[in-house]
Amino acid sequence: MAGILAWFWNERFWLPHNVTWADLKNTEEATFPQAEDLYLAFPVAFCLFMVRIIFERFIAKPCAIALNIQANGPQIAQPNAILEKVFTAITKHPDEKRLEGLSKQLDWDVRSIQRWFRQRRNQEKPSTLTRFCESMWRFSFFVYVFTYGVRILKKTPWFWNTRHCWYNYPYQPLTTDLHYYYILQLSFYWSLIFSQFTDIKRKDFGLMFLHHIVAVVLLSFSYVNNMIRVGTLILCVYDSADALMETAKMANYAKFQKACDFLFVIFAVVFITTRLAIFPFWLLNTTLFESWEIIGPFPSWWVFNLLLLIIQGLSCIWSYWIVKIACRAISKGKVSKDDRSDIESSSDEEDSEPPGKSPHTATTTNGTSGTNGYLLSSPCSMDD
Repeated sequence: MAGILAWFWNERFWLPHNVTWADLKNTEEATFPQAEDLYLAFPVAFCLFMVRIIFERFIAKPCAIALNIQANGPQIAQPNAILEKVFTAITKHPDEKRLEGLSKQLDWDVRSIQRWFRQRRNQEKPSTLTRFCESMWRFSFFVYVFTYGVRILKKTPWFWNTRHCWYNYPYQPLTTDLHYYYILQLSFYWSLIFSQFTDIKRKDFGLMFLHHIVAVVLLSFSYVNNMIRVGTLILCVYDSADALMETAKMANYAKFQKACDFLFVIFAVVFITTRLAIFPFWLLNTTLFESWEIIGPFPSWWVFNLLLLIIQGLSCIWSYWIVKIACRAISKGKVSKDDRSDIESSSDEEDSEPPGKSPHTATTTNGTSGTNGYLLSSPCSMDD
């Protein structure tokens, strides 16, 4: 074990040439990031999770009720013992052969059985009230952490000139404000990793899980090798769009369609500007080129920039989805549902027909109306 730890904490990997861990030990004159500080993220993540439970129950839920948001989920599938047994014990997505067999057994047409399974799958999705409470919690956290980040960063020289991120690196003292900001962000994304298995599940679950893992690794990595200055800039830039997204989602759940559309436009502009312009041309520029010029590359420098490029790639994917929604909004006159919705589409007319009769048209969507796709997910800060 000692050999493994010695290999993992090899100074030649983590630190620039001629710098040792002993050089970065805390002294009376200066405090530097220490790897053991990262353990603080776990109790803080647990506290955040408990705060979230209390917040959603005693603050978000009353707000939702005041906005007439009810705990109503998607349309309930009519009771059927045979189909329920297949759904719970065999498959939630029956193939064509099984559908034909069930059709003969129940004397239902295949379309009606498909509709029943779709309704039954949607029945397990959380209610609009639950969605609203989750969004309000995230909105509150993002507003707080973004405001706090801007307040402390505007006083720093690297906020105005990114070259200060690398001057005298890695001998850059860690202030109390920066330590609190970093540990709080890291704790939040640890909490997201664990709560993602209990929160609303969406079609991009795997992509979001990868995003959270990369974010935790990136935060931990940049803390250990003291790239905190540029890390705080990245966090602040990425946090700027998240509160807007959650606000648009809350407007959607409250059925304020015009407000939802307006907020989505603002969110889309901020998201694409920060993720596809500010991040690559301001922050990647300093991590790749200014740092190369001032301190030169070393092994952990390459890993750090690779992680940033992965985050950039994920941002490009989410930007593509946002542009798709925007194009549909232009053609339809409002923000509409996209491919990432966690409520499966079906026709209102189709769902209202009794089993055994074939529907004629399918033109609307089942589930929450409005910004139902991208706005049902959260690409988090450095997040995404």
